Amino acid sequence: MLHSRLLRYIDEVARSGSIRAAGEKLHIAPSAINKHLLQLEEEIGEPLFERLPRGLRPTPAGEILLAHVRKTILDYRQVEAEIRDLKTLQKGEVIIATLTGLASGIASTAAATFGANHPHIKISIRVMFARDIADALASGEADLGLGFNLPASPQLESLWEKDTSLGAVIAPGHALARMDSIPLAYCTSYPLIFADRSMLMHGIVADTFEEAGLDIEPAFRTNSIETMKRLAAASDSIAFLSKYDIVEEHRQEVLTYRPIRDRVFSKNVLSLVRREKQGHGLASRLLAEEIMSVLGGMSG
Repeated sequence: MLHSRLLRYIDEVARSGSIRAAGEKLHIAPSAINKHLLQLEEEIGEPLFERLPRGLRPTPAGEILLAHVRKTILDYRQVEAEIRDLKTLQKGEVIIATLTGLASGIASTAAATFGANHPHIKISIRVMFARDIADALASGEADLGLGFNLPASPQLESLWEKDTSLGAVIAPGHALARMDSIPLAYCTSYPLIFADRSMLMHGIVADTFEEAGLDIEPAFRTNSIETMKRLAAASDSIAFLSKYDIVEEHRQEVLTYRPIRDRVFSKNVLSLVRREKQGHGLASRLLAEEIMSVLGGMSG
């Protein structure tokens, strides 16, 4: 570390209140510390410590320098920690808890890129319900969580968050795909795919149809996002999902997303979270950055 000895001398003299005490703490001769301080004061042209009968006290110039010294020491310790963490990129595992649609799209896309750059790191993508993601993070069973409408928890730190409106997900050859946006009433002429009642998404969609005065009976109900997508891709059925649910299918031109023109579904918040107030390994931080890069590329 550049000038590390001198920085430690200044910091310890300020903490100990005397050169002698600092020398004992650092196992350095007090005369050597004093010599370095006098040389620095001469270079700066200002005294850094007041010599008092019972010790030393930083001058105003000393306080300014001390703030810089302590920030530099702290920054360098962080750099040292990150350099040490580089070794962990030679092995280890990062576990992300997420939902089915996100697992096959955003999470797998980010994981593939990360894995290509860090082939020795194992990545586990675990699919679970939104209510279970927070529990997996709190218990240490997962490092990162990605999901819609995750339960609020003081134990979770949000890294990325966006309200991602539900819309009509249909095959590119669907009759309604020619429209940039679709009136909700137009959807009733086609078989509808609903999430079943075990999923929060069911209430969001069902309530919107009810509020619009549209009496409908879905042709399909399922608690599987993958099943919703397959049904929509294989027929003229309509599923109601976020564009973030169909990243891979959209890329392959298997499905497309159209917003609903005249109705707004209630909030459907997508979040990338991790457990708050814990040591976060470099691998999990880099994977989080890769996920946010994928999410950011879709935000336009």
